[in-house]
Amino acid sequence: MSGKNSPFLARLDAVAAETETLLDRLLASAPAAGELSRPARLIEAMRYASLGGGKRFRPFLLVESAGLFQVPRPNALMAGAALECVHCYSLVHDDLPAMDNDELRRGQPTAHRKFDEATAILSGDGLLTFAFDILSREETHPQAAVRIELVNALARAAGLGGMAGGQMLDLAAEGRFGTVSHGEREVRMLQAMKTGALLRFACQAGGILGGASAQQREALTRFGAAVGEAFQIADDLLDIEGDPVLVGKSTGKDLAAGKATFVSVLGIPGAKRRLEQLVTEAEAALAPFGAAAAMLIEGAHFVAERRA
Repeated sequence: MSGKNSPFLARLDAVAAETETLLDRLLASAPAAGELSRPARLIEAMRYASLGGGKRFRPFLLVESAGLFQVPRPNALMAGAALECVHCYSLVHDDLPAMDNDELRRGQPTAHRKFDEATAILSGDGLLTFAFDILSREETHPQAAVRIELVNALARAAGLGGMAGGQMLDLAAEGRFGTVSHGEREVRMLQAMKTGALLRFACQAGGILGGASAQQREALTRFGAAVGEAFQIADDLLDIEGDPVLVGKSTGKDLAAGKATFVSVLGIPGAKRRLEQLVTEAEAALAPFGAAAAMLIEGAHFVAERRA
């Protein structure tokens, strides 16, 4: 990946801008069909948590994966907006005092600091459920069966066997429920659920929207798994080596909290070696798509090289 004018960064920025515009429209204050009201404070908090920041990397993966199958961009962006709602809800809840107790997110006060804990919790609840509202709309895909498959896949990625389950394993690994030991296998499972599940879904959803074959779906799943693990390793490294100003949140907290991370089990040199391996695995997974997958492969490099 080259400098700030690279084609990859232009594509990433374009998806981010389109996702922002779409979320802004979807999260308007006027009630949608079937809604009695949208409380102003709740809408304000949901908009605060989801607009005006973030790289929108998950929607980027979804849009680019869907592009492999010539899925109309508006359909892919709708699914990407739903995914981003789930991601933003998770950040709001992760930041709460009962979880990671963070005061900064993307360089701004976290939702519970900007508003209050109850409003932050409800804004997260609102974003999570709104994601499935978005996925269920004909604007996402004209075929009900495809929408049902997307809803099912995102529910599983976000739920007990995915992100929420991974967060529980993360809390357990901190020793909150008693002393536990964790090695590389346990950390890989934890992070594959907590962080990796939504990134895998981003890639899988492109195949669902595009009617991909079983082999194509498997390739996208392997790519998503590699990118998900790479993303978390890079995040763990940033917590130790990153600049809080660039990262947009406090660093050094994982070590202080005794969290189970790739760095804690592999060490910094080992984590960096694993990161290189994962980029190679990501490239290999998409080899069947040839040059059409170039931007997705650039995305894997972007994850490994990020500084924020």
